[in-house]
Amino acid sequence: ETLDIYVPIAHRLGLNIVFRELQELSFANRYPLRYKVLYENVLLLRNNRRAVLERILEETREFLPKHNIRARILGRDKTIYGIYNKMRESHQSFSDALDIYGFRVIVRTVEDCYLALGALHILYKPVHRRFKDFIAIPKLNGYQSLHTTVIGPYGTPIEYQIRTEEMHQVSEYGILTQWINKNDIDSSDMQSRTAAWLQNLMEIQRTSADSSEFLENIKVDLFPNRVYTFTPKGRIISLPKGGTPVDFAYQIHTDVGNQTKGCRINGEAKPLSTELHNGDQVEIITDPTSHPHPEWLEFVHSGRARAEIRQYLRNCRFEDSVRLGRLALETIAEENHLDLSSIPTDIWHRLQKEQDVDSLSSLYASVGLGKDLPAAVVHRLIKLLHAQQGNGHYERALPDIIIRGNEGVAVSLSQCCHPIPGDKIVGFNRSGHGLVIHRADCPHVVRNIKTDPERWMEEVQWAPEQKMPPSRCRWKSACWIPTAHWP
Repeated sequence: ETLDIYVPIAHRLGLNIVFRELQELSFANRYPLRYKVLYENVLLLRNNRRAVLERILEETREFLPKHNIRARILGRDKTIYGIYNKMRESHQSFSDALDIYGFRVIVRTVEDCYLALGALHILYKPVHRRFKDFIAIPKLNGYQSLHTTVIGPYGTPIEYQIRTEEMHQVSEYGILTQWINKNDIDSSDMQSRTAAWLQNLMEIQRTSADSSEFLENIKVDLFPNRVYTFTPKGRIISLPKGGTPVDFAYQIHTDVGNQTKGCRINGEAKPLSTELHNGDQVEIITDPTSHPHPEWLEFVHSGRARAEIRQYLRNCRFEDSVRLGRLALETIAEENHLDLSSIPTDIWHRLQKEQDVDSLSSLYASVGLGKDLPAAVVHRLIKLLHAQQGNGHYERALPDIIIRGNEGVAVSLSQCCHPIPGDKIVGFNRSGHGLVIHRADCPHVVRNIKTDPERWMEEVQWAPEQKMPPSRCRWKSACWIPTAHWP
């Protein structure tokens, strides 16, 4: 609960000291052995690298005054939880996760921030595409700094965070620092961003069916990874990493999202499922006759977009949900060269019984409301046809089901084996619960897949961008720290 809710809230409010302390305490309490092993090895590695650290500090402190820049240089230690999370999410080894040295450069003015950046790029060679300007475009929690990564002595990567003293106070203690200290920085923009975020949470709560759906919707929006995009008029729209034009549209206004027909990204027409990146300019094309589609739930990432789409689908007349669900199934079926009208009635009846619905219309409505994954339903239909007609007479291949991790209630990850991207996975079609994803080597799968093979789907894969690169999977036996497959 702390890691899922309170830690992201502290980060979103800019309370970085509280954020780091909560992370460390929660991690040590939940995984004491992992914390102990990592902590001991971090101390050992830092002692071994002390000479390199001191050389970088000395060279930086000597070089900046030569360019008339007065600065404080502070070392920046990574938290144990931060190291663990980087190993787990980026599939890095322990040494790789600690490979970058971090420093904060505290200067007097904003102009000095950019002068210090230029000086550091003279001192050490900068790394391509590893520069971020959070002064010109601050994070939603008010955080401001210049980030740059350079190659230092012995080929060592170094990350500098360059900021003023006021920016440093906000970074450590949050945006309330500005109001308490009454400093000269204009805090109105930060106040408005914070108010907009809180209003966004209220909108998600209003459109969520119950508390569990509300929690599911806000989890994505609470986490820190954000993408900053622009409207054609230059307004900044912040989205969760992986956000799409549909997320963008709902962030502007509910009506814009509900009437979205298409989009242009940097002047080019693109699909609504396109992943947006920092700096993209997005133009949303609307049509009063357009409406949300259940397929959108398969690729939207923001809690607000998911909540608004679900509310629209819930408020649709039953007939509309049936129509939307049938259209979604027909689209997937057509991609797999399957004619739904040719499927025998007894196959439909069996599927309805499995899905715990009383009619074909109810099955369509379940898909239309985002409760069942269209690809999983089509997959099951083809599998039933295989079983009825025999593999020798029905040669259509079973379609792959792609899991992106943002399908909402239609897909859930099993709590018994905690599958993560990179694991080989299978799916279990559970009545009333959509598709449940297990690791292929899960003991539960091994026990049950032979006794009830009809309900299991082996043609399930993670989306390509979520697959674990094989070259990055390795073990550091000296430290006894696995670099992958941690839940």
